[in-house]
Amino acid sequence: MAITDIDAYAHLTPDDVEALGAELDAIRRDIEESRGARDAAYIRRAIALQRMLAVGGRATLMFSNRRAAWLAGTAMLSLAKIIENMELGHNVMHGQWDWMNDPEIHSSSWEWDTTCPSVQWKHSHNFVHHKYTNVVGMDDDVGYGVLRITRDQRWEWWNIGNPVYNLALATFFEWGVALHHLEVEKLRNKEKTWRQAIKDLRIIGTKVGKQAAKDYLIFPALSGRNWKTTLTADATANIVRNYWAYVVIFCGHFPDGAEKFTTAELEAEDRPRWYLRQMLGSANFRAGPLMRFMSGNLSHQIEHHLFPDLPSNRYEEIAVRVRELCDKYDLPYTTGSLGHQYLQTFRTIAKLALPNALLAATPDDAPETASELRFAIREGVHTHFGPGPDGTRRGLRTALRELKRAPLQTTS
Repeated sequence: MAITDIDAYAHLTPDDVEALGAELDAIRRDIEESRGARDAAYIRRAIALQRMLAVGGRATLMFSNRRAAWLAGTAMLSLAKIIENMELGHNVMHGQWDWMNDPEIHSSSWEWDTTCPSVQWKHSHNFVHHKYTNVVGMDDDVGYGVLRITRDQRWEWWNIGNPVYNLALATFFEWGVALHHLEVEKLRNKEKTWRQAIKDLRIIGTKVGKQAAKDYLIFPALSGRNWKTTLTADATANIVRNYWAYVVIFCGHFPDGAEKFTTAELEAEDRPRWYLRQMLGSANFRAGPLMRFMSGNLSHQIEHHLFPDLPSNRYEEIAVRVRELCDKYDLPYTTGSLGHQYLQTFRTIAKLALPNALLAATPDDAPETASELRFAIREGVHTHFGPGPDGTRRGLRTALRELKRAPLQTTS
């Protein structure tokens, strides 16, 4: 099962959790008070770059019958779509730039270049996902309604297709995100009516129609006799954007160390424990300035989940302080190379196509699924919280080190 008691899992005392929350609140206040011209200039430069790439790509594709023009135009258009979705659309709609009071860069007015309507995204993502991050049964991003990515999800016969569904979701990611608001799990469990789903589908259909007309009708038509090659370029740019967005998002949510939680954890959750759940339920990947920008700064998924409405260009400096807190409270800071994080994610998706009976480890102590009970299933692991015998803080990283050295009581 997933984590039911976050204090016990983190090996922190209630006082530690409160102190951690206060220090994270202080980080938020510092960033809010220091927002200004430097941040405004950053987002305006990002918008200008994205528009320049989009216009340049569209203009170059007027000559898409020539191979060089097709390649250059497709590359520019792909980059423009990635930047618009990742660094602009996603972050603007989180309200990261609302403090500027610029109606063109405001969460209430931005409509992004993808098939998912912004009004639905702001509910399913900004509210549901960020409030219930990785809570099984509450956060629809846990598997997106089609993938089994934790042992807490009961195995069904159709889960055998996990790797196939994963490839399909990656290829058509914008469509999967668009349909996300339908809440397939709720439909399957009859917690949502088809009448409600049809209403949502009408809104999705309107947005899909506009996107399809733009990418697959209007711009190809403007290319005249080169319409076929422009059409293929537009489709390619959308697929490139889909794969990149999929990899970035999956690497922030499903590598080893990005823990899952049960609804029981929510019963007594306050703000400090919400912070702690974001820290334990998210993962980063290492990135330089260019990759950070191209990922919408979601290479800092931990910082984004802690402070989703703070400017994305500040996540790098926030990360320094968050890592210091992880060291101070002996908490893990889950990160790795992009390739390493994705390989762990894919391994989870592939192996969870199988029922638990065919898997090694236990549902409480597996790389992708763990609970506070993992510390009780091995001999020789103490489960006391707070300071150790030497007076130093004994947190989760220390407990995990002891866990690796301890022999298993049982195997499965």
